[in-house]
Amino acid sequence: MAKTKLDRKKGSEEEVKQKGKQESKSKKSDKFVEEKVPVRLLEHYRSKVIPEMQKKFSYKNIMQVPKLQKICLNVGVGEAVADPKLIESTVKDIEAIAGQKPAVVKAKKSVSNFKLREGMNIGVRVTLRNARMYEFLDRLVNVSIPRIRDFRGLPDKSFDGRGNYSLGIKEQIIFPEINVDNVNKIGGMDITFVTSAKTDEEAYALLKHFGLPFSTKQQN
Repeated sequence: MAKTKLDRKKGSEEEVKQKGKQESKSKKSDKFVEEKVPVRLLEHYRSKVIPEMQKKFSYKNIMQVPKLQKICLNVGVGEAVADPKLIESTVKDIEAIAGQKPAVVKAKKSVSNFKLREGMNIGVRVTLRNARMYEFLDRLVNVSIPRIRDFRGLPDKSFDGRGNYSLGIKEQIIFPEINVDNVNKIGGMDITFVTSAKTDEEAYALLKHFGLPFSTKQQN
């Protein structure tokens, strides 16, 4: 029997609804996979860091316990003014280190003394959150930092007074993801740990529990 216009209309509406459900399911499944990525440091934070921080600072609510919000990697490439190709190699290095494509930073002002024009590429940055943030921190603490030459611990004076900590890396080759043979120029980067801590003391304790090897005890 031939389908009427009403039947065909209902059929097309059902197909659209079914397609929409499948797309929403796929989106949910992608989100589920992202949230369920097994991250060792995240489990460590939940099982050990939170109880120890609660005990030390006497938090009344578990939601008061500081947490790591994001990690920012910033690389200044001033030499790119003379050699624009350095930006491309830096982007590849940071992408390999962070596991995420970085953004290129452009100059906001022109400076004639430095032959710098507004809009020129002068840096690279990337912000890590959630699973990638914890995975990067795990690699940084257990693999990369131990490869630093003549390492004597991280300085504990680089807190900004609002619970954030910045660390300077002089050579990107401490990261095993970088092939030394393919490096055009040895360069460093700034790594900033942004936490929800209200004081430097709380941020120091949080990062120390995550395994950052500070050289001395923080001076209050």
